[in-house]
Parts: sequence; structure tokens; C-alpha cells
Amino acid sequence: MEYREFLDFLERAEKLKCNTRHSWTSSGRRESVAEHSWRLALMAMLLQEKFQELDMNKVIKMCLIHDLGEAVTGDIPTFEKTEKDEAVESKAVEELFGTLPERQRREMTGLFAEMNALKTREARLYKSLDKLEALIQHNEAELSTWLPLEYDLQMTYGTEECSFDSYIEGLREVVREDSRRKISFDPAS
Repeated sequence: MEYREFLDFLERAEKLKCNTRHSWTSSGRRESVAEHSWRLALMAMLLQEKFQELDMNKVIKMCLIHDLGEAVTGDIPTFEKTEKDEAVESKAVEELFGTLPERQRREMTGLFAEMNALKTREARLYKSLDKLEALIQHNEAELSTWLPLEYDLQMTYGTEECSFDSYIEGLREVVREDSRRKISFDPAS
């Protein structure tokens, strides 16, 4: 990769540090897209022993790049995202990858195709962790940052994606229990 290509790509990706998500941190500020992706990759790294049969390097890469389109589009919460939004984000990813040298372009394009198809266990693990990280972050934030619909979403979001593996399904249930406990302390509920 040429120096300028490298720096130009990083400059575009830097927007993930600036673009905030719907989620709030435990310190009371909005979470950046980059912070979400970082913790998602950390989750995958911590689960390497549990999923030794998988290519965890690939899963970590998926976690790191999965929201690159949001460097261009910004974050749109899942419960608001439309097919049109998805198409715009896909186009942004395609354009971003188009700036890369051929080898990196092929690798990232292939990873995105695998992620979107959700046919491999690697892609399914990445997707389940993506859902779980959002739920965990909501549990760490103040209840005052939750929208009314999120009380139900904390119970249902990601259930299907987590059902592919008994360990991940169990982790989803523990996160659900944490949500129930958090909600039970809400004087408004």
C-alpha cells in the first residue's frame, strides 16, 4: 500500500471516531462508532478459546470493519434503518474499498460479502457479538438514555442472531437478565 493510500484511507475511517451512535456510555456521553467496533473486536478476541474451530482472526477483522460505511453515512439505529439506508451504506462501503489497493479491496469486499450472507459460523459469530455489544452498552448506560421502545428491545434484540450457538445463546440470556435487573430499579417502570 502506498503511503498516501494508507493515510487517505485512515483519514476516511477516522470519521468513525467522530460519528456517534444511539448508545450512551456509562459516563453519560454518546458512544462513537469506533468505540463500538473496538469493543466488538475485543469481545471476539476474548472468545478465541471458546471458538477454537473458527478463524477468529477473520471474526476480529469483521468486527473492526463492519461499520466502515458509517464513516460516510453516520449511525442510524437499527429500529430506524430502512432498506434505502442500507443501500446508501453499502454504496459508501464500496466506494471506500475502491480507494484501496487490489489485495485489500478483494479481502474487505470478500469479508463484507461473507458478513452479509451470514452463512459461515465466523459471520454468524460476528453478527451475534454486534447485537450483544449494543445490548451490553445499553445496560451500562443510564436508564434515562433509553427510549421507551428499548425496554422491549433489550429483551428481544439479537435473540435470533444469538441462537446459532449454545454459548452465545447463554450469554444473550445473561445480558437479558442484566437488563431485567436494571429495569426493575427504574421508578418509572
